[in-house]
Amino acid sequence: MAQQQLSARSAGWWPVVRRAAWPVYLVALARWTWVNGLPYTEDLVFLWLIGALLAAAVHSGHGWRRALLVLRDWVPVMAAVLTYSLLRGFGAHTPWAPHLRPQLDFDTALGLGQTLTVRLQHALYTPGTAHVYDYAAVTVYMSHFFVVFVLLAVLWRRDHPRFRRLLACYLALTYAAFLTYVLYPAVPPWMAGEQGALPEVTRIVADVLNQSGLPRAASVFEGGSRFANDVAAMPSLHAAYPMMIALFFWPVASRRVRVLLAAYPAAMAFTLVYGGEHFVIDILVGWTYAAVVVLGVNRLLDRRAARRALRPGAAGAAGAEGAAVPEDTAAAPEVRRGAPARTS
Repeated sequence: MAQQQLSARSAGWWPVVRRAAWPVYLVALARWTWVNGLPYTEDLVFLWLIGALLAAAVHSGHGWRRALLVLRDWVPVMAAVLTYSLLRGFGAHTPWAPHLRPQLDFDTALGLGQTLTVRLQHALYTPGTAHVYDYAAVTVYMSHFFVVFVLLAVLWRRDHPRFRRLLACYLALTYAAFLTYVLYPAVPPWMAGEQGALPEVTRIVADVLNQSGLPRAASVFEGGSRFANDVAAMPSLHAAYPMMIALFFWPVASRRVRVLLAAYPAAMAFTLVYGGEHFVIDILVGWTYAAVVVLGVNRLLDRRAARRALRPGAAGAAGAEGAAVPEDTAAAPEVRRGAPARTS
């Protein structure tokens, strides 16, 4: 009798909670942004992304079971990303001095006597006046802080095995870059300009954002500039992530999507060089890291899936895995084994 009364009460208030999930989330996000500024750091993006997934879980009607799946899969991811963010600052305090000459010589030779950053800024940038392409560059640059996470969220809901693959690529690439920052700290173009090794270089993204007057929220967990690493330039993760996305989705993408996949790394590369954030060699090394990571992770997971398929009782294990997928409909068997599914 008590259980029936509890069910009746739940039937009364649960539909209200479902309908209110998204409005409450959006109002909270708008209010927070109004007071604190745009959330663009990784930790803030992650927190609001998890909030969106929780709101979607409640709104979908699956209740607390889906919400628990969100926390199970995303809290460890957030912990790994925040650990990287906190460790990154230690790369700025290595016993060896940051490197500049190899990057500078490469870019000077590529630019026929002058770096492409200096050439582009002299040709296109007007101090104190932001052009349309400057705002476009800011948009592309800022996409670095949320595009990978949004794609992970979409895959989490639609194709959980591929979510795990992209996540593995993302974490492997991020920590490979961190190790390189410790072993090879590198001076970016804007810092080379400050040191007199280049003519004055403007950080265009920061300059345009300052001109716009848009408030930007500071990181919650990183504790300010003491965790920043201005010499974490090679490889460029801003360049590496778009290339990782392009290589990851290319085999299953339609022709139209492939145009976007190819345009994103190119647009980011132009933004980084024009904006004074990275030398060209930093970008090329970032692309190389992305290619090695995507190829290596896919081969490793393909072999692991093949070994599992050969084990006795693999069919039952596959069924159990499919039942654990957050999406309402489980992925096809060939997708669960790691084979890509064709998308349009």
